[in-house]
Amino acid sequence: MNKRDSEALAACFAERGYSIQEKEQDADIILLNTCSVRDGAEHKAVGKMQMLIAQARLHKEKKIFGIMGCAAQVLGESLVHDLPGIHLVIGTHRYHRIPEYLEALLKDSSKVIVDCSGITEKPVSFQNHLLQRVSPNTIQASAFVNIMHGCNQYCTYCIVPYTRGHEFSRSIEEIVHECEALAKEGIKEIILLGQIVTNFGKREIHVSEDGKTPFVQLLDAIHEIEGIERIRFTAPHPKGYGDDLIESYQRLPKLCQSAHIPVQSGSNRILKEMHRGYTGEHFLEILSKLRNVQPSMGIATDIIVGFPGETDEDFQKTLELVRKARFDNAFLFKYSPREGTPAAKMPNQVPMRIKEERHAELMRVVNELSAEIFQQMIGKTVEVLVEGPSRRNPNRLQGRSRCNKIVLFEGDKDWIGTIRRFRITRSGQYSLYGEEVKN
Repeated sequence: MNKRDSEALAACFAERGYSIQEKEQDADIILLNTCSVRDGAEHKAVGKMQMLIAQARLHKEKKIFGIMGCAAQVLGESLVHDLPGIHLVIGTHRYHRIPEYLEALLKDSSKVIVDCSGITEKPVSFQNHLLQRVSPNTIQASAFVNIMHGCNQYCTYCIVPYTRGHEFSRSIEEIVHECEALAKEGIKEIILLGQIVTNFGKREIHVSEDGKTPFVQLLDAIHEIEGIERIRFTAPHPKGYGDDLIESYQRLPKLCQSAHIPVQSGSNRILKEMHRGYTGEHFLEILSKLRNVQPSMGIATDIIVGFPGETDEDFQKTLELVRKARFDNAFLFKYSPREGTPAAKMPNQVPMRIKEERHAELMRVVNELSAEIFQQMIGKTVEVLVEGPSRRNPNRLQGRSRCNKIVLFEGDKDWIGTIRRFRITRSGQYSLYGEEVKN
């Protein structure tokens, strides 16, 4: 979601005649878009900005520095004191003011502007931000599309409702218009974004006469767009997986057979303390239904270890759920207290040593199961959307299968943005290797 915000802002600047620089040292204006989900993310952002300001001073360069995003919303004016040399601190609902503020700072760099207001208001969106306007020489296969802002779930560990505000959804018509424009630019895959993306339109749009929730109505509308060949979305909530959404995986060919569904814990007691609104049994039932309609479904999740009060028994229940669920991938986090959230004040905070031990054990189990799943892919033929050069080896290309597995292969750069078939020849820990299947 932060990446999408950054892309939109970059395109907004490009439309105003700014040029986007590849290297920090070549830029006159540097903005850091920050996260506040974990304490480490805030420290990383502040440390990065301290380094950038120090480098500019060392080389006697006049630059404008700004921090935006969730860490800016949480820390606010304190960043001015912690980061001497900062010019702009902008909250999550004020992005549309950034160009205006930077124009003022370019005229008078002695100013310091802090604006973290508007959190209770509907965010002002800046759309019409096709990435080709920023990087016209870059071929792009997929694009993020924000369909809503904010969150009303108030999980007890999460800072997001306090930094992003209440849920607001865009209209189906506006989203479809953006997706149609992206399709005309050659985008093949749309990735729908929302803090709880399956909550889309719950307050603004009625359930249809045939029982389709607003989110499924949106999927249907995007599915009709010519040129869009794949639809993915993140991040849903288990409670959003009603029968209408599950059936969509069978009914809509463009909807990819992948789902990233955060479970967070396998202990019903901990799930209740987290305010998640489901049980481990219900979660496993959702996975069973998904695999019944799409046996090749790739399923990933998020899990937190060391939530306040988590006992060895609670942790064992998480291990048990993971073994039953057999996730293709899982993102594991050691609980990080966020000031202002209920969990930060809960008793029985788990020592870091125990968090680390549980994290390591869970990682071992997840990796073993994932390796088995990836090994089973060898010899199979998969359809891949070619995204671009491999991050680790620029001489290779990479793309994603319909079940959201990364596939690496040898090929020509003119393959980027196309969909091709590959036979899987071997597997790595989190990726597959393939050879093109020629028709």
